[in-house]
Amino acid sequence: MEELINYFKTIPSLHRSLILVGGLTLFWLLEGTLPLFNFKYKKWKHALPNLFFTLTTIIINFGLAFALIGTAQWVEDTKFGIINWIPNLPLWAYALLGVLLLDFVGAYLAHYVEHKVKPLWMVHLVHHTDHNVDTTTANRHHPLESIIRFTFTLFGVFIVGAPIAIVFLYQSLSLVATQFTHANIKLPKKLDKALSYVLVSPDMHKVHHHYVLPYTDSNYGNIFSIWDRLFGTFMTLDRESIVYGVDTFPDEEANGKIGVLLKQPFHKYRKPTSIKTNH
Repeated sequence: MEELINYFKTIPSLHRSLILVGGLTLFWLLEGTLPLFNFKYKKWKHALPNLFFTLTTIIINFGLAFALIGTAQWVEDTKFGIINWIPNLPLWAYALLGVLLLDFVGAYLAHYVEHKVKPLWMVHLVHHTDHNVDTTTANRHHPLESIIRFTFTLFGVFIVGAPIAIVFLYQSLSLVATQFTHANIKLPKKLDKALSYVLVSPDMHKVHHHYVLPYTDSNYGNIFSIWDRLFGTFMTLDRESIVYGVDTFPDEEANGKIGVLLKQPFHKYRKPTSIKTNH
């Protein structure tokens, strides 16, 4: 564990880039052999806006990295934050708790708030207006959302007390997890269900991308499914019943254009449709 922590403390930028590209490549290939849905789309054309937003996210995170590194260094030096206030934690528990809590603040809480605050939802819905969810959808975030997510992560580092090694470990796991859960792959149902007791599984997250409420407002988790189960936001829906997109922005062609997506958060808000469910 000490070697792992030391590695992520000084992980080269090249290695972080390889995690991003390697994950995308792996799940892109798996989508061709184990597809959940047989989309009638041009895969590269569909990927272009999503890759554009991946690039803007990288640029924003890189530009703001000084704040993240500075905060992580400060909490480490001052022993501030939750994981630093628990005495005699073994290193493995220190790392696990750090990643777990960063996942809560930086992912689950951020995601939940984005769905509940209308202006933030209008920014976040760019992610939801993809009608063909695949691994490239993972980083389809409007630049404004990238800033919002970064702010929550920064707050998480401060409250949790995570040193930079734990931050980079969390970000790497988060990146691969979100590529995995968005990937258009079909796992055996029993395996997917078993995974969902601990981790967010592909089927579990796909429910979140169903086009109508209440399913859209469920399964906010990124790495761990514990938060959805703990706070009552976990829902199930048979994978064959899932329809991607958002009912208030149904134009698939428009939702595939970068210019339209950049302006989408500023459109007039219309209340989404809600359906009754026994789940």
